[in-house]
Amino acid sequence: MTWLAETVMLSHGWRRFLILVAAGAVAAASVPPFFLLPALFLALPVWVWALDGAEHRRGWRRLVGPAFAIGFAFGLGYFTVALHWLGAAFFEEGGLYLLLMPFAIVGLAAILSVFWGLGSALAHMLWSGGAFRIVTLASFLALAEWGRGHLFTGFPFDLLGYALTANDEMLQLASVIGSYGLTFLAALIAMTPALIWPADQRGLVRRLLPFFLAVAVIAGQVAYGNWRLTTTTLTARTDMKVRMVQPMILEHADWAVANPDTIINQLISLSESRLTPSDPGLSAITHLVWPESVFPFFLTNYPDGIARIARMLPDTTLLLTGAPREPLGDDGLPIPDNPGYNSILAIDTNGEVVASYDKSHLVPFGEYLPFQSFWRLFGINQFVPGTNGWAAGDGRRLMAPPGTPPFLALVCYEAVFPGDIGDPAEAQFILNVTNDAWFMGSIGPAQHAHHARMRAVETGLPMLRAANTGVTLSVDPLGRVVAQLAEGQVGVLDVVPAEPIAGGTLFNRLGDLPFWIAVGLGILGSLIAARRPRRIA
Repeated sequence: MTWLAETVMLSHGWRRFLILVAAGAVAAASVPPFFLLPALFLALPVWVWALDGAEHRRGWRRLVGPAFAIGFAFGLGYFTVALHWLGAAFFEEGGLYLLLMPFAIVGLAAILSVFWGLGSALAHMLWSGGAFRIVTLASFLALAEWGRGHLFTGFPFDLLGYALTANDEMLQLASVIGSYGLTFLAALIAMTPALIWPADQRGLVRRLLPFFLAVAVIAGQVAYGNWRLTTTTLTARTDMKVRMVQPMILEHADWAVANPDTIINQLISLSESRLTPSDPGLSAITHLVWPESVFPFFLTNYPDGIARIARMLPDTTLLLTGAPREPLGDDGLPIPDNPGYNSILAIDTNGEVVASYDKSHLVPFGEYLPFQSFWRLFGINQFVPGTNGWAAGDGRRLMAPPGTPPFLALVCYEAVFPGDIGDPAEAQFILNVTNDAWFMGSIGPAQHAHHARMRAVETGLPMLRAANTGVTLSVDPLGRVVAQLAEGQVGVLDVVPAEPIAGGTLFNRLGDLPFWIAVGLGILGSLIAARRPRRIA
């Protein structure tokens, strides 16, 4: 390892760039659903050693110099591997889209890597020769991850902190410090091997102590999680029994070929399933949930379909379904230049839409096309076939249809944003409807489902997640999967959600305050350490 540390420190130019890309690719093995945490401990020290040997620049060039290139290269390897599953969507259309696939994946990785490059450059400005330098890099890397999750609409997939959430016990710390707090912690402890090598006059115990402390932190995290799981009492609701349908409807890719009658027949048939001979079917169900993208048409333009849905629903059953919603003006006509909303509709037994939520956080290039005039030069109006994109809703996520406890409504990728899913204080549960059909056969659906589970842990709210092609989940307020349907499985899932955790979680009350305290103290300490004589530890 001393040889590796010295090789990295002495490398430069394209050789150093390739070493960092390879290290970033190794680090990506720590993301869900792999959770190979040792990969992070192998990879992040390479970043530290590279900054130890990085050339210093003067003035503004320090922001775009060698230190920036080091962080950018590491990020390029990490994001290309961690987000490779996005390429599965390009196989839906084929042709020109397949040619664009490698450019799109590497291009997205490069955009996200700019955040890590800036974090690396800022850390190098305050670089010290002692052990505190790993706190410096961890602080600015965590700050870069927060920026990645918030700026320019945000894209917080595969935060480094998810490496510390491999099991139910490890998940629990998110209820205290959230996903960004876990990101700071993961970065810090995974860099500790950089303090072991290269060997110098320091004693072995002194060199190994930070690494042993990192192992102790992980052990403490698991112990806390075990304590929380064993001491938290959950109570099942008495006012809800929910049936979630996973129908595998694939016509979302091309609205022109969709047959409304066939689709509604399939949904009704599944919804009325009897899982056992004694199963009372829908008569015992209070809430029926259909996922996103089951209607490749505006349901409100198909009154016969709504009438059939109303006849299916017992008097005590409410349908909560993902569905496109066509915006209408005061004259009852469609609003020009508004493509419609990707919504959740609540439909009662009379066929009335009694509540709705319009997706607010749209997916760039998937649900709206940034720089649309530029792409039209190449004949591209939308990367995702089947629609002309969606308009954004007003951001109010709390739904409270008649006879239903208030809940936070999240459509698809809205569930991946830590601390930005609405006010959990007024909600009793989270409902996430989604469609991961674009990414079937890849790690995408499992990764997306895990990200969604984190919101249950952070808020202390149970989550109901209905996915068109899977993974459909019922998650308790501790983030444990109570029941699920596997990816690609057609069927229904009957669950009774739990009551939320009384008093919520510490993360509910403090938000990202622990994260900002840790980053602030880390940067303040870096300013002090940078004034001392430089000595490689």
